[in-house]
Amino acid sequence: MLEIRNLHARIADEGTEIIRGLNLTVKAGEVAAIMGPNGSGKSTLSYILAGREDYEVTEGDILFNGESILEMDPAERAASGIFLAFQYPMEIPGVATMEFLKVAMNAQRKARGEEPLKIPDLLKRVKEASGKLNIDMAMLKRPLNVGFSGGEKKRAEILQMQLLEPKLCVLDETDSGLDIDALKIVSDGVNALRSPDRAVVVITHYQRLLEHIVPDSVHVLYKGRIIKSGDKSLAMNLEENGYAGVIGEAA
Repeated sequence: MLEIRNLHARIADEGTEIIRGLNLTVKAGEVAAIMGPNGSGKSTLSYILAGREDYEVTEGDILFNGESILEMDPAERAASGIFLAFQYPMEIPGVATMEFLKVAMNAQRKARGEEPLKIPDLLKRVKEASGKLNIDMAMLKRPLNVGFSGGEKKRAEILQMQLLEPKLCVLDETDSGLDIDALKIVSDGVNALRSPDRAVVVITHYQRLLEHIVPDSVHVLYKGRIIKSGDKSLAMNLEENGYAGVIGEAA
Protein backbone atom coordinates (compact mmCIF):
# COMPACT_ATOMS: atom_id res chain seq x y z
CA MET A 1 0.00 0.00 0.00
CA LEU A 2 2.84 2.39 0.87
CA GLU A 3 6.29 2.19 -0.68
CA ILE A 4 8.95 4.80 0.01
CA ARG A 5 11.96 4.54 -2.28
CA ASN A 6 15.29 6.21 -1.47
CA LEU A 7 13.54 9.32 -0.18
CA HIS A 8 15.57 12.47 0.37
CA ALA A 9 13.87 15.62 1.65
CA ARG A 10 14.58 18.95 3.31
CA ILE A 11 12.77 22.01 4.55
CA ALA A 12 12.01 24.10 1.46
CA ASP A 13 14.48 26.96 0.86
CA GLU A 14 16.95 25.45 3.33
CA GLY A 15 19.97 23.32 2.53
CA THR A 16 19.82 20.93 5.47
CA GLU A 17 18.62 17.48 4.44
CA ILE A 18 16.38 15.81 7.05
CA ILE A 19 15.35 12.63 5.26
CA ARG A 20 18.42 10.92 3.81
CA GLY A 21 17.70 7.87 1.69
CA LEU A 22 14.70 6.43 3.52
CA ASN A 23 13.23 3.14 2.30
CA LEU A 24 10.05 1.65 3.73
CA THR A 25 7.30 -0.71 2.59
CA VAL A 26 3.97 -1.06 4.41
CA LYS A 27 1.50 -3.65 3.16
CA ALA A 28 -2.29 -3.48 3.25
CA GLY A 29 -3.53 -4.79 6.60
CA GLU A 30 -0.23 -3.96 8.32
CA VAL A 31 0.41 -1.78 11.36
CA ALA A 32 3.95 -0.43 11.11
CA ALA A 33 5.58 1.45 13.97
CA ILE A 34 8.26 4.08 13.33
CA MET A 35 10.47 4.75 16.35
CA GLY A 36 13.56 6.84 16.87
CA PRO A 37 15.18 9.49 19.07
CA ASN A 38 14.34 13.19 18.84
CA GLY A 39 15.49 14.81 15.62
CA SER A 40 15.47 11.60 13.59
CA GLY A 41 12.94 12.89 11.05
CA LYS A 42 9.82 11.09 12.28
CA SER A 43 7.43 14.05 12.18
CA THR A 44 9.05 15.29 8.97
CA LEU A 45 8.21 11.95 7.36
CA SER A 46 4.56 12.28 8.41
CA TYR A 47 4.36 15.83 7.00
CA ILE A 48 5.87 14.74 3.69
CA LEU A 49 3.38 11.88 3.39
CA ALA A 50 0.53 14.35 3.94
CA GLY A 51 1.97 16.82 1.41
CA ARG A 52 2.95 19.73 3.64
CA GLU A 53 4.23 22.41 1.27
CA ASP A 54 7.19 23.66 3.29
CA TYR A 55 9.05 20.37 2.78
CA GLU A 56 10.83 19.60 -0.49
CA VAL A 57 11.52 16.11 -1.82
CA THR A 58 14.86 16.24 -3.62
CA GLU A 59 15.21 12.59 -4.59
CA GLY A 60 13.28 9.31 -4.50
CA ASP A 61 9.57 8.57 -4.63
CA ILE A 62 6.53 7.76 -2.51
CA LEU A 63 4.05 5.27 -3.95
CA PHE A 64 0.53 4.85 -2.56
CA ASN A 65 -1.25 1.85 -4.03
CA GLY A 66 1.37 1.76 -6.76
CA GLU A 67 1.07 5.41 -7.82
CA SER A 68 3.41 8.28 -7.01
CA ILE A 69 1.88 10.96 -4.79
CA LEU A 70 4.66 13.54 -5.08
CA GLU A 71 2.72 15.74 -7.51
CA MET A 72 -0.52 15.54 -5.47
CA ASP A 73 -1.46 18.41 -3.16
CA PRO A 74 -2.66 17.71 0.42
CA ALA A 75 -6.35 17.75 -0.55
CA GLU A 76 -5.76 15.24 -3.34
CA ARG A 77 -3.82 12.97 -1.00
CA ALA A 78 -6.62 13.15 1.58
CA ALA A 79 -9.23 12.38 -1.06
CA SER A 80 -7.19 9.39 -2.21
CA GLY A 81 -7.34 7.95 1.32
CA ILE A 82 -4.32 9.27 3.25
CA PHE A 83 -5.00 10.61 6.75
CA LEU A 84 -2.56 12.30 9.15
CA ALA A 85 -3.30 12.56 12.86
CA PHE A 86 -1.11 15.39 14.17
CA GLN A 87 1.02 15.36 17.29
CA TYR A 88 -0.32 18.85 18.04
CA PRO A 89 -3.74 19.27 16.36
CA MET A 90 -4.47 22.82 15.22
CA GLU A 91 -7.18 24.95 16.78
CA ILE A 92 -9.63 26.39 14.25
CA PRO A 93 -11.65 29.21 15.88
CA GLY A 94 -15.06 29.90 14.38
CA VAL A 95 -15.49 26.44 12.83
CA ALA A 96 -17.71 24.12 14.85
CA THR A 97 -16.37 20.58 15.09
CA MET A 98 -19.61 19.13 13.70
CA GLU A 99 -19.51 21.49 10.73
CA PHE A 100 -15.90 20.51 10.09
CA LEU A 101 -16.85 16.83 10.14
CA LYS A 102 -19.75 17.41 7.74
CA VAL A 103 -17.61 19.31 5.24
CA ALA A 104 -14.77 16.78 5.44
CA MET A 105 -17.01 13.73 5.02
CA ASN A 106 -18.92 15.23 2.10
CA ALA A 107 -15.70 16.38 0.41
CA GLN A 108 -14.47 12.79 0.55
CA ARG A 109 -17.77 11.52 -0.83
CA LYS A 110 -17.67 14.06 -3.65
CA ALA A 111 -14.14 12.94 -4.57
CA ARG A 112 -15.47 9.37 -4.82
CA GLY A 113 -18.44 10.45 -6.94
CA GLU A 114 -20.96 9.85 -4.14
CA GLU A 115 -23.91 11.96 -3.03
CA PRO A 116 -23.49 14.14 0.11
CA LEU A 117 -24.82 12.70 3.35
CA LYS A 118 -28.26 13.81 4.46
CA ILE A 119 -28.28 15.39 7.94
CA PRO A 120 -30.05 12.47 9.74
CA ASP A 121 -27.57 9.96 8.30
CA LEU A 122 -24.64 12.24 9.15
CA LEU A 123 -25.80 12.66 12.74
CA LYS A 124 -26.33 8.93 13.14
CA ARG A 125 -22.80 8.14 11.97
CA VAL A 126 -21.21 10.84 14.12
CA LYS A 127 -23.20 9.87 17.22
CA GLU A 128 -22.30 6.20 16.88
CA ALA A 129 -18.58 6.88 16.39
CA SER A 130 -18.52 9.49 19.19
CA GLY A 131 -20.06 7.04 21.65
CA LYS A 132 -17.26 4.54 21.06
CA LEU A 133 -14.69 7.23 21.87
CA ASN A 134 -16.47 8.62 24.93
CA ILE A 135 -17.01 11.95 23.16
CA ASP A 136 -19.90 14.05 24.43
CA MET A 137 -21.96 15.36 21.49
CA ALA A 138 -21.90 18.79 23.18
CA MET A 139 -18.16 18.89 22.52
CA LEU A 140 -18.86 18.77 18.77
CA LYS A 141 -20.69 22.10 18.96
CA ARG A 142 -17.48 23.81 20.08
CA PRO A 143 -14.92 25.26 17.64
CA LEU A 144 -12.54 22.54 16.47
CA ASN A 145 -9.88 21.87 19.12
CA VAL A 146 -10.39 25.29 20.75
CA GLY A 147 -10.15 24.84 24.51
CA PHE A 148 -9.94 21.06 24.12
CA SER A 149 -7.74 19.12 26.51
CA GLY A 150 -4.93 17.04 25.03
CA GLY A 151 -7.07 13.91 25.30
CA GLU A 152 -10.07 15.63 23.68
CA LYS A 153 -7.95 16.79 20.74
CA LYS A 154 -6.64 13.29 20.11
CA ARG A 155 -10.08 11.72 20.44
CA ALA A 156 -11.44 14.29 17.98
CA GLU A 157 -8.76 13.24 15.48
CA ILE A 158 -9.52 9.54 15.91
CA LEU A 159 -13.20 10.42 15.43
CA GLN A 160 -12.30 12.09 12.12
CA MET A 161 -10.33 9.02 11.14
CA GLN A 162 -13.20 6.65 11.93
CA LEU A 163 -15.69 8.76 9.98
CA LEU A 164 -13.46 9.35 6.94
CA GLU A 165 -12.31 5.70 6.77
CA PRO A 166 -8.93 6.35 5.11
CA LYS A 167 -6.84 3.62 3.50
CA LEU A 168 -3.57 4.82 5.03
CA CYS A 169 -3.59 6.21 8.58
CA VAL A 170 -0.46 8.03 9.75
CA LEU A 171 -0.40 8.73 13.49
CA ASP A 172 2.27 11.24 14.50
CA GLU A 173 2.94 10.65 18.22
CA THR A 174 -0.74 10.27 19.01
CA ASP A 175 0.17 9.22 22.57
CA SER A 176 1.70 12.65 23.31
CA GLY A 177 -0.08 14.30 26.23
CA LEU A 178 -2.48 11.43 26.94
CA ASP A 179 -3.18 9.98 30.36
CA ILE A 180 -3.69 6.22 30.75
CA ASP A 181 -7.48 6.31 30.28
CA ALA A 182 -7.34 8.54 27.19
CA LEU A 183 -4.54 6.43 25.74
CA LYS A 184 -6.68 3.31 25.98
CA ILE A 185 -9.72 5.01 24.42
CA VAL A 186 -7.68 6.39 21.52
CA SER A 187 -5.91 3.04 21.01
CA ASP A 188 -9.21 1.17 20.98
CA GLY A 189 -10.42 3.60 18.31
CA VAL A 190 -7.37 2.92 16.16
CA ASN A 191 -7.62 -0.84 16.67
CA ALA A 192 -11.25 -0.76 15.55
CA LEU A 193 -10.03 0.45 12.16
CA ARG A 194 -7.59 -2.40 11.58
CA SER A 195 -8.61 -4.26 8.45
CA PRO A 196 -7.05 -6.23 5.57
CA ASP A 197 -7.46 -3.27 3.18
CA ARG A 198 -6.10 -0.52 5.45
CA ALA A 199 -2.55 0.24 6.62
CA VAL A 200 -1.53 2.15 9.74
CA VAL A 201 1.80 3.89 10.36
CA VAL A 202 2.31 4.66 14.06
CA ILE A 203 5.06 7.16 14.87
CA THR A 204 6.06 7.10 18.52
CA HIS A 205 8.92 7.45 20.98
CA TYR A 206 7.67 4.90 23.46
CA GLN A 207 6.67 1.28 23.80
CA ARG A 208 3.62 2.15 25.94
CA LEU A 209 1.46 3.02 22.92
CA LEU A 210 2.53 -0.20 21.22
CA GLU A 211 1.25 -2.19 24.18
CA HIS A 212 -2.24 -1.08 23.09
CA ILE A 213 -1.74 -0.86 19.31
CA VAL A 214 0.39 -3.94 18.71
CA PRO A 215 2.45 -3.47 15.53
CA ASP A 216 3.20 -6.06 12.87
CA SER A 217 6.53 -4.40 12.14
CA VAL A 218 8.81 -1.92 13.90
CA HIS A 219 11.32 0.35 12.12
CA VAL A 220 13.99 2.49 13.75
CA LEU A 221 14.49 5.87 12.08
CA TYR A 222 17.76 7.69 12.75
CA LYS A 223 19.25 10.65 10.91
CA GLY A 224 16.65 10.41 8.19
CA ARG A 225 16.84 6.73 7.29
CA ILE A 226 15.66 3.36 8.56
CA ILE A 227 18.58 1.67 10.30
CA LYS A 228 16.83 -1.43 11.69
CA SER A 229 13.53 -3.27 11.23
CA GLY A 230 11.93 -6.09 13.16
CA ASP A 231 8.76 -7.30 14.84
CA LYS A 232 7.15 -6.03 18.06
CA SER A 233 10.02 -7.46 20.11
CA LEU A 234 12.26 -4.74 18.66
CA ALA A 235 10.10 -2.08 20.34
CA MET A 236 10.38 -3.89 23.67
CA ASN A 237 14.14 -4.08 23.27
CA LEU A 238 14.32 -0.34 22.57
CA GLU A 239 12.22 0.42 25.64
CA GLU A 240 14.54 -1.64 27.81
CA ASN A 241 17.91 -0.75 26.33
CA GLY A 242 17.41 2.55 24.48
CA TYR A 243 18.59 3.44 20.99
CA ALA A 244 22.34 3.47 21.58
CA GLY A 245 22.89 -0.21 20.75
CA VAL A 246 20.89 -0.08 17.51
CA ILE A 247 22.60 3.14 16.45
CA GLY A 248 25.99 1.61 17.22
CA GLU A 249 25.22 -1.42 15.05
CA ALA A 250 24.34 0.84 12.12
CA ALA A 251 27.37 3.10 12.47
